[in-house]
Amino acid sequence: MTDKAASSQGIASPATGVSAETRTMLWILLIVYIFNFLDRQIVNILAEPIKADLGLSDTQLGLLAGPAFAVFYALLGIPIARYADKDGTNRVRLIALALAVWSAMTAVCGLAQNFVQLLFARIGVGVGEAGCTPAAHSLISDSVAPEKRSSAIAFYGLGVPIGSLLGLIIGGIINDLYGWRIALMLVGAPGLLLALVVLFVMREPRHSRTAEAAATAAAVTRLSTGEAMREIFASRAFIYILIASSVVAFLGYGKALWTISFFIRSHGLSTTEAGLSMAVVLGLAGVFGTWLGGKMADKFGARDKRHILTFPAYGMALAAPILFLGYFMEDWRVAVALLIIPTILNSAYYGPAYACVQGLVRPQARAVAASIMLFGQNLIGLGFGPFLFGVLSDALQPLAGQESVRWVLYGAAWLGLIPAFFFWRASLRLNAELKSG
Repeated sequence: MTDKAASSQGIASPATGVSAETRTMLWILLIVYIFNFLDRQIVNILAEPIKADLGLSDTQLGLLAGPAFAVFYALLGIPIARYADKDGTNRVRLIALALAVWSAMTAVCGLAQNFVQLLFARIGVGVGEAGCTPAAHSLISDSVAPEKRSSAIAFYGLGVPIGSLLGLIIGGIINDLYGWRIALMLVGAPGLLLALVVLFVMREPRHSRTAEAAATAAAVTRLSTGEAMREIFASRAFIYILIASSVVAFLGYGKALWTISFFIRSHGLSTTEAGLSMAVVLGLAGVFGTWLGGKMADKFGARDKRHILTFPAYGMALAAPILFLGYFMEDWRVAVALLIIPTILNSAYYGPAYACVQGLVRPQARAVAASIMLFGQNLIGLGFGPFLFGVLSDALQPLAGQESVRWVLYGAAWLGLIPAFFFWRASLRLNAELKSG
C-alpha cells in the first residue's frame, strides 16, 4: 500500500499513531469483540447449573461448549471471509449483521428446554459469530500502518479476555440470583442495540478513498479462492503459526471451561466465587498479556522481524511448569495466584500472530488468511478442546473420581510446549516472508 493510498484511508504516520476515525473504529470493534466472547464463553460459568438442570453428562457439556459452536463457525468463516475480501463488500454492514444474529441466538439459548434445543441455539451463535473477526482484521489492516499492526490487532484481541471476564462475572452473579436462563437472555439482548451503533457510526474505509486510490484498488489483480489459498499456504511461517495457534486454542478453550469446573468440584467454590476468581486469571491477566504481547512485538519486531514472535514462543515454554503447579495446589487461593503468570504469557500471542498473518499475504487475501487461522483455532481448539477434555474427564472418573478434571488439566499444562516450539520455528521465517505493506 502506498503512502498516498494509506493516507486516503485515514492512516496517520507511525510517529503520530492513528487518525481519530481509526481510533473510533478500533474502540467499536473492541466492544463488538467483547460481546463476541461474552456470548461465546458465558456457557463456561453456566456449565454446572445447565448440567444439573438438563441432566447432561460431561461429554454433552463439552459438545455444547465446543463442536456445536465451532464446526459451523469454522465452516462458514472462509466463504464469509472471501466475501469480505471483495473490494465492493461493505465490511461494516457484514459485522453489524453478524452481531445481530449471534446476539439473538444467545438469548434464544436461555429458552432451551432440553439438550437438542440448546445444541441448535449454540449452532446459531456460531453461525453469527463467523462473520465478525475476519472482516474486523481486514478493516484494521487496511486502516493501520504495518508498524502499528501488532498493537492494533492486539487491542482488538483484548475482547477475548475482557469478554471472558465479563462472562464469568455476569454469568456467575446472575445465575446465582435468577438462574442460567435469565443470564443468557440478559447478555444476548444488548448486542442487538450495539449492531445499530456499528451500522450508523462506523465507516467502510473503501468508501472514503480518493478517486485515485479507488482506481488503484480496482486495478489490483483479484485473486481467485484457489490462488488465495495457494499464496497463503506457500508461506512456511503461516503454516507454523496456524499449527501453534490451533494448539493454543485447543488448550485455551479446554482449560477455560474445565478450570472453572475444577474449582467448583475440587475446591468447592460456588459459581459466583469461581467466576470472580477466574475473572482475575482469564480476564485481568489476559488483558495485560494480550496488550503486552502487541507492544513487545511492535517494539522488538522493528529491530528484527523474527522478534515479533519471540515473546509468545519463550513465554509459553515458561508457562507450562507454572501452570502445572497451579493445578497441583490444594489451596484454591494459591492455585488462582499461580495461574496468573501463565495466563499472561499464554495470552501474548494474539496480536503478534494475527499481525504476522496479515503481513504474510497480499491485501486481497487478508480476510481469508485470518479466516483460515480462525478455522484452525475454532474447529481444532473450540471444537475439540472442551469436548475432548470432557471425554477424558468421563473416562478418568472410575480411576480419579471427583478429581478427574484435575488429572486432565495436568496434561494440558505440559502440552503448552507444543505451540512454543512452532512459534519459535515461525519466527525464524519472518525476515524472509513478511511483506512491507
